[in-house]
Amino acid sequence: MSAKISAVVFDMDGVIFDTERLSLECWKLLADREGLEDIEEVCKRCIGRTTPESIVILREAYGEGLDVAGLRAELSAMMHKTIAERGMPIKTGVREILDFLKESGVPTALASSTRYVTVTSQLGEAGFLDYFSVVVGGDMAEHGKPAPDIYLAACEKLGADPAEAIAVEDSYNGIRAAHAAGMKPVMVPDILPPDDEMREKAVHICRDLHEARKVIAEMLAQ
Repeated sequence: MSAKISAVVFDMDGVIFDTERLSLECWKLLADREGLEDIEEVCKRCIGRTTPESIVILREAYGEGLDVAGLRAELSAMMHKTIAERGMPIKTGVREILDFLKESGVPTALASSTRYVTVTSQLGEAGFLDYFSVVVGGDMAEHGKPAPDIYLAACEKLGADPAEAIAVEDSYNGIRAAHAAGMKPVMVPDILPPDDEMREKAVHICRDLHEARKVIAEMLAQ
């Protein structure tokens, strides 16, 4: 496998923004009210998935009678209210790693399971959108993570060989997607701790984005 690195592709939720934790916090409040058991485990199965896939997971867990649309609308309102009050929760080391890649001239993309319009809106509001020459949302690919479609689309738009591209991910499904795309996955765990499968599929597992920046710098120098 070539050591050359020609591009870096980031996931968004759980990597750039600490929104996975906020979403789980809000889901727990809704679950307590609705009597939905094991919501944390169900939410973990949704991490890295597209909205339609997450809806399927919720209905499989709680039945077709669950008002998923209504609950998701409430969830969205709760998250927007919290973000308006506290600001967008940004993960430690984001600006530093993006500045490093920009200064190094490394083509950078974002590939998220979240819808494109939401991704670009949130990145724009946080002042990060201009760091990415390519943005791919979950609604732009036929199959969501763990299928490789989103990452392959990002690499194609960048003009990068997937074998020469790093994927920075926090979720199991994201690491699986990047690995299936033939990329070099770097895991920065968020809610889900690395297991044996992740240790096998990821080329590096980092504590945070500060460590990921150092690891990527070393990979670029090889």
